[in-house]
This record gives sequence, C-alpha cells and structure tokens, in this order.
Amino acid sequence: MSNTALVLVDIQNDYFEGGMWPVDKMQEVSSNAARLLANAREKNHTIIHVRHEFQSDDAPFFRPGTPGAQTHASVAPEGDEPTVLKHKPNSFQDTSLREDLDAKGVTDVVVCGAMSQMCIDATARAAADFGYSVTVVEDACGAKEASFNDMELPAPQVHAAFMAPLGMLYASVVNTDSYLAPTQ
Repeated sequence: MSNTALVLVDIQNDYFEGGMWPVDKMQEVSSNAARLLANAREKNHTIIHVRHEFQSDDAPFFRPGTPGAQTHASVAPEGDEPTVLKHKPNSFQDTSLREDLDAKGVTDVVVCGAMSQMCIDATARAAADFGYSVTVVEDACGAKEASFNDMELPAPQVHAAFMAPLGMLYASVVNTDSYLAPTQ
C-alpha cells in the first residue's frame, strides 16, 4: 500500500445536469476524476469517497436518502473502498476521514470533486493544516457560478479564484494530464 490517498469529494448526482444543483462542467470533472480513480486503483493507493448529505429533507440539494445525494456512477466505490458521509463542507469535520487516512499511513492526499469554492477548498486547507502533502487536481474539480453584492461571477472565474490561493500555500494545483504523466 502506498502513502498516497485519492479523496473524491461530493461527486454526486445532484451536481450533474438534471440534478438539483448543477455544477459547471461536472461531466468533464467526473471523467477526469474517473481517470484519477482508475490510476489510484492500479497503483493500489488508498481511495476514500466522500459524500455530502444535508441533515434536512428541505435542503436545496443532497437531501438524505435521495438519488441526488448518491455518488455518481462514473466514480462509484468498488470492493472495500470506504465512503465517508459528511454534513459540512470540510470533509474532515465530524467524520472519520483523518483517522482513516492515518490508519493507512497516508502522507500525501490528492483531492478532486466539487465544489471548488466550498468543499474542495475547505478539505484541501484542512488536509494541509493536518500536515498532509496536498495535491488538488483542478480539472477534476467543479465550481458553480456565484454572486457577491452586485457582481455575478461565472463558474470558471469562481474556480480560478479558489485554485490560485490554494496553489500559493496549501497545495500543489495541477491538471489531470500532468498528474498522470509518467515520472522521469
């Protein structure tokens, strides 16, 4: 077993077209995440799926027990790959994620999923704060458009606004092709 873990965050049906909270380019995001997942399986890396459910049937998305809250088929867990259920943006908060990673001797965490401006940002920063070496695979992460005061921010701008600071101090921010490229 390697000391690297792939953490797939919130790649769930509600984020896809036709879901309750569609995220920009989610099909492309999941395709890249599926490539990372196949690579992690091949290399026998630790794999942890993270799934978000709000604790209310009135939530705008990820309602408990609904198909929208389920992991998308493109990155569905196989065999004994664990799924961590969370209720907050930070995948470490009130979950077993840190204990699961430490039990496997993980030192390097690779993060992908959605949304860039919430759960990816919170999870990557927490992982760095806990001392893990963090890689965020940016084209395997999806953002949603946002607004602030009178400004409307398109999803690509939101995504870039979160990847840039993560790449400054918290993580190595790369794309799928460069992450999967063979090392010399």
